[in-house]
Amino acid sequence: MTTPLLPDPVTAPARAAGARTIADLDALITTCRACPRLVAWREEVAAHPRASFAGQTYWGKAVPGFGPADARILVVGLAPAAHGANRTGRMFTGDRSGDFLFAALHRAGMASSPHAVSADDGLTLTGVRITSPVHCAPPANKPTTGERDMCAPFLQRELELLAPTLRVAVVLGGFGWQALLASLERCGWVVGRPRPKFSHGALATVSRGTQRLSLLGCFHVSQQNTFTGRLTPPMLDDILATAMALAGM
Repeated sequence: MTTPLLPDPVTAPARAAGARTIADLDALITTCRACPRLVAWREEVAAHPRASFAGQTYWGKAVPGFGPADARILVVGLAPAAHGANRTGRMFTGDRSGDFLFAALHRAGMASSPHAVSADDGLTLTGVRITSPVHCAPPANKPTTGERDMCAPFLQRELELLAPTLRVAVVLGGFGWQALLASLERCGWVVGRPRPKFSHGALATVSRGTQRLSLLGCFHVSQQNTFTGRLTPPMLDDILATAMALAGM
């Protein structure tokens, strides 16, 4: 797929509301240069590949969501990894965190393969889409709240476009949980007070008119959690099984 040349990439988030389809939104995201610190970092990483990826051409741009436009489940992460999605151009693809997540999605029957290697590896998702509140790789994997807020219009429009089919959001970590709640409120969803707190296995429901959306918390699939046993494959399998049941899948 070719990305259309859109004017003024610094204002890309402000134009997110005009995206008429998920494909339009994804294309717009790839043009974004709204956050100078993130743009500088993602391009610096792309210009100096890790030794194990020597000779590869890095994506080095904002990374759009991945998955069908009629998904019933949305997996919300944090941000692309410097040598993962920032290299491959696809969410959670090409790093250990993605290996853990896609293996679980495959066991659940939502991914065609347990291995996510590159954007052209043929892997497809069924019933689930993956996104993040920040679409550029941040230094030290830590985006600022200002960068999160700058990127928020993308998540808000994604939620709007997915609304007809979306039933469950699986949120990987507290950063994504808070970002998602804020975006839902901006989209007119009633979150309630006090706001639901993040924890592994936390379950909350938000509403907008007759619509209901279940939010399901899960520890992030980062190596910090998976290598230490804080998050195990059976734990993630249980979360995804709950999500599928709530989504009627």
